[in-house]
Amino acid sequence: MPRKRIDVDKIREILRLHLDLKFSIREVAKAIGVSKTSVGEYVAEVKRSSLTYDDLTKMSDSVLVELFEKNNREANPLYDDLSKDFLYIEKELKRPGVTLYLLWEEYTQRKQDGFSYSRFCHHYRMWKSKQNPGMHIDHKAGDKMYVDFTGKKMHYVETETGQIHEAEIFVATLGASQLTYVEAANSQRLEDWIRVNDNALRFFGGVPRGIAPDNLKSAVTVACNYEPLLNQTYDDFARHYNTVILPTRPIKPQDKSLAEIAVNLAYLRIFAPLRNITFFSLEEMNQAIWDGLEKLNNTRFQKREISRRQLFEEIEKSELRPLPVERYEIKNYQSSRVEFNYHVYLKEDRHYYSVPYQYIGQRIKIIYTSRVVEVYRNNERIAMHLRNRAVYKYTTVKEHMPANHQFVDGWSPKRFIRWAASIGDQVETFIQLLLDSKAHPEQAFKACMGVMRLGKKYDIEALQLACKKAIEFNIITYRFIDNSLKNKTYMIENETENNLTLPLHKNIRGGKDYK
Repeated sequence: MPRKRIDVDKIREILRLHLDLKFSIREVAKAIGVSKTSVGEYVAEVKRSSLTYDDLTKMSDSVLVELFEKNNREANPLYDDLSKDFLYIEKELKRPGVTLYLLWEEYTQRKQDGFSYSRFCHHYRMWKSKQNPGMHIDHKAGDKMYVDFTGKKMHYVETETGQIHEAEIFVATLGASQLTYVEAANSQRLEDWIRVNDNALRFFGGVPRGIAPDNLKSAVTVACNYEPLLNQTYDDFARHYNTVILPTRPIKPQDKSLAEIAVNLAYLRIFAPLRNITFFSLEEMNQAIWDGLEKLNNTRFQKREISRRQLFEEIEKSELRPLPVERYEIKNYQSSRVEFNYHVYLKEDRHYYSVPYQYIGQRIKIIYTSRVVEVYRNNERIAMHLRNRAVYKYTTVKEHMPANHQFVDGWSPKRFIRWAASIGDQVETFIQLLLDSKAHPEQAFKACMGVMRLGKKYDIEALQLACKKAIEFNIITYRFIDNSLKNKTYMIENETENNLTLPLHKNIRGGKDYK
């Protein structure tokens, strides 16, 4: 098994116990929980340096680590040779399936008299601790995209009104290369959240195996350490892109350390340079953000001779899954019941869509986008229509209708006409016109039933007059009858055109006065 990495604090404790308190190497190893070999090597390196314990305590962490690395190089040329490969090892470890053991095997093929596996791991991890003292997660290429909104916001001024609008700033970063994407959005609402996530994937040109968001409501409906409940639309977004949503744990900033780093970089490289610029649209703001983002991604890492963009091209781009041809389109959901006229009612558009008449009375799920409306029963699609936003209209597929237009409950055009005839000729004429106004009579059954109910609520004479008024105005709708009976407008007589003449009066002039 490889030896655990020893950080600078443990090195200092080794030196304190052995040099100051005079513990033996065995006692030091037992007290700190490291191997005797490691303790002995650090003690030997201090002796070779001829430094006292007081000299060592005055050194900073970076100088102390550099001292041991220098001693390693001077004491063993093998370390000097291995140290040249540390950047390569770090980069290769980000590739899926690559382990330190595999890289050690490749190293021994090149250097047959090189370090053992445990020393190989020890020297690399010591170097790694100096490069990334706060990083404890090895991120594999193509594994995760970390996403979040910044806490601080930017602003733009609406040209026409002068109103100041706050813009939310979205940040996404890939785990291995830390290639970053930043975009301003109007809000953190679901529509904006899905759009910026979609844009981030298009910017990276591929899809990681997982997306790690914070626990905002647009991503996670109910936060939980063990089983968070994902937003249904965001989960569907992940399925469209063949990935998975992996929310971070609530109040666990270490789970999204890369997102936090990306947010801080956005403050430093984007917010700060743009702080004195006034923007007049979200588009103008985003263009300035993307100019700064290009510089950020092409700037070299500190202490490394490579940029985020270069690292992405080398190790991560090829590991991302391909993007689907079509962008994700937000889906909306509605649970409903198939009505007696084998149509379902879409509340948002107030429009009716047909389904096969066999599903009358059954619970169904409607999934609709800006273009199409799909109806599902038991996860099986039973109907699909192009979306139609005409209010209180019907979209009907002929194949969904019963063979003889006979309704399962005994409803039929003849039954409504017989009922109307029993009330009066005006009601009969109105019902006949109402049935004839639809492409299929069944589409008018609901309105006919409404008129029937009005016949029980109001006097027959009033219903007759209301139907007569509707026929005269050629407004053959249930709503007209209902409003007419409610407001008693059926009692208002039509104005007749009469040749009215003004009476003679001294204050009224005639045409001759204007010649």
